[in-house]
Amino acid sequence: MKIPRNLTGLDLIKLLKSLGYEVVRQTGSHIRIQTTQNGQHHETIPRHDPIKVGTLNNILKNIAEHFDLTKEELANKLF
Repeated sequence: MKIPRNLTGLDLIKLLKSLGYEVVRQTGSHIRIQTTQNGQHHETIPRHDPIKVGTLNNILKNIAEHFDLTKEELANKLF
């Protein structure tokens, strides 16, 4: 599955709520989220419109590793 190129930071946070992520804090334009599913995991999401493709790929890679999924499996769950 191809990763969307027009995804905003807030849209990504809404999609990640299905995996148990919650907003912990915000500093400037960066929002810190965390989940306790499958152990504790933190990730920082930039509140940009849109998120750069490389940044989005890195975020999805980190989240996929936490849930023992491939990036493609995670993308299928989210999008």
